[in-house]
Amino acid sequence: MRVNFTVNGRQQEADDVWEGESLLYVLRERLGLPGSKNACEQGECGSCTVRLDGVPVCSCLVAAGQVEGREVVTVEGLADFAKQREQHGHGGACGTGGGCGSKGVSTDEAKRWAAKPGDSQTGEGVELSNIQQAFIDAGAVQCGFCTPGLLVQADELLERNADPSDQDIREALSGNLCRCTGYEKILDAVRLAAARQGEAV
Repeated sequence: MRVNFTVNGRQQEADDVWEGESLLYVLRERLGLPGSKNACEQGECGSCTVRLDGVPVCSCLVAAGQVEGREVVTVEGLADFAKQREQHGHGGACGTGGGCGSKGVSTDEAKRWAAKPGDSQTGEGVELSNIQQAFIDAGAVQCGFCTPGLLVQADELLERNADPSDQDIREALSGNLCRCTGYEKILDAVRLAAARQGEAV
């Protein structure tokens, strides 16, 4: 089958997709976006986390056919996605239960988001998002295998909760496993990103 969907603000088309093919496989092998990692293929580790219509999902568990006409954001598009969100106001999207206050992003604004034509498909050469920079500054990256999934999940957390408690952070990241860091530097990175986000408002 043919699957048409939007990835990081660009319309994409995948041909000859077989019925059991995962979104993860399409992203990595057909579209050349290796950021989402292939580890457990059972939705247990979180290394393949992407946002599907704004909601974090394990792309290894999503059948490629399920994304027809939908919007996917991978770690490669995270910086542009965050920049668009900042330009249109900060806060959770209306459609995802984040509420629509004066700082919220309307559903219409979210639908108009698109990556700039001149940027790189792989996310190279763009300014890092707040959470990406915080991971670097806090030393939260070691082997890096789990990092893309953690970044996507943490970005979504900070979108809906600008001032998360330690418990909020632990709960949000509980589906993302890391075998290197012991998690403390990851928690530090999310705290740092939240603090910087608060200063920017």
